Amino acid sequence: MRKQFLFIFLALIVANASQAQTRTTRIGYIDMEYILENVSDYKEATAQLELKAQKWKQEIEAKKLDINTLKESLKAEKALLTKELIDERETEIKFLEDEMLDYQQKQFGSNGNLIHQKAALAKPIQDQVFTAVQDIAEAKNYDFIFDKSSDLTMLFSNKKFDISDQVIRVLNRTDKREQLTKKQLKDQEAKESKENAIDENPAMADRQKALDEKKAAREKLIEDRRLEQEAKKKEYDDRRKAILAEREAKKNGTVSEPAKTTEASKTIETGKTDETAKPATTGETPTADPAVNKAEERQKLYEQRKKELEERRKKILEEREAAKKAKEAETQKSNTTNN
Repeated sequence: MRKQFLFIFLALIVANASQAQTRTTRIGYIDMEYILENVSDYKEATAQLELKAQKWKQEIEAKKLDINTLKESLKAEKALLTKELIDERETEIKFLEDEMLDYQQKQFGSNGNLIHQKAALAKPIQDQVFTAVQDIAEAKNYDFIFDKSSDLTMLFSNKKFDISDQVIRVLNRTDKREQLTKKQLKDQEAKESKENAIDENPAMADRQKALDEKKAAREKLIEDRRLEQEAKKKEYDDRRKAILAEREAKKNGTVSEPAKTTEASKTIETGKTDETAKPATTGETPTADPAVNKAEERQKLYEQRKKELEERRKKILEEREAAKKAKEAETQKSNTTNN
C-alpha cells in the first residue's frame, strides 16, 4: 500500500512538471515610483508635504542664522569679556546648536517626520496598486510580477513586460466608475476591453497606433480642405460685394432725365454746338469715365484676391508638407527606439 501511494505521488509530480514545461511562464514588472508620480491624489498630497518641508527648512536656516550671529558677537567681544562670561556664552551657543541639530534630525532624519509622512501618503496608494496588480495577474495569468523600484536588483528589464501603465489605468477606472452613468459605464467597459486586448497583443498595439496616425492625418487633410473652401467662399463673397457696390455706384451716378432736359435747354439758349452738347440733342449716351475707372478697379480687386488665394493655398500646402515631414520623422524615431 505504501509503495502504491509513493508511485501515485511520483506520477503526480511528473505530470505537474511536464505541464509546467508546456506552459510558458509569464513575468511582468511595475515601477512603483512611476505609478505614484502619475496618481493625482498622491501628487497633491506630496505637494502639500513639500510645502511643509520647506517651512521646516526655513526654521532650521533661521536657527543657524541666530547661532552664527551669536558666534560673531562673541568673537568681536571676546577680548572684553571675562572667562566666566565667555564660557557662559559658548555653553548657550552649544545648547542652541544641539537643539537645531535635534530639530533637523527630527524632521529630516532617517526616522524623521518627512519619511513617516511620505510613507503614510504612499500607503493607501500602494494598497490600491497591490490590489490592481493581483487583479491583472489573475485576469492575464501572470506567474510573477516584480517591483522595479524596490530593493530587487534588475540588471535588465524589457519595456514590453512593464505593466505600470495598465495599473495606472485600473486605478483611474476605479475613480471614474463612481461618477459615470449607466451608458457611460457601458462605453467605459467597451473601452477597457479594447485596451486589455491591446495590452495582450503588442502587434495590435502597433496596428492601433498606425490607425490613430492615419486618422490624425485624415482629419488634418479634411481641416485643410475646409480652410481652403472657406478661403474660396470668402473670395467669392468679396467679389460679389465689390460687383454689387460697383453697380450701386453706377446707379447713383446716372444722370436723371430732368437733368438731361435742363442740360439740353441750356445748350440751346447759349448756342453751344461743341461735342459735349451733341449727345444731349441727339439722345446718345456719353461714355462715362467713372465706369471705366470702376472696371479697372474691379479687375485690380479680382487680381488681388486671386493672388491672396494663391498665397493662402501655397501656405496650406507648405504646412501640410511640414506636418507630413514631422510625422515621418516621429515615425522613424519611434521605429529606431523600438529597434
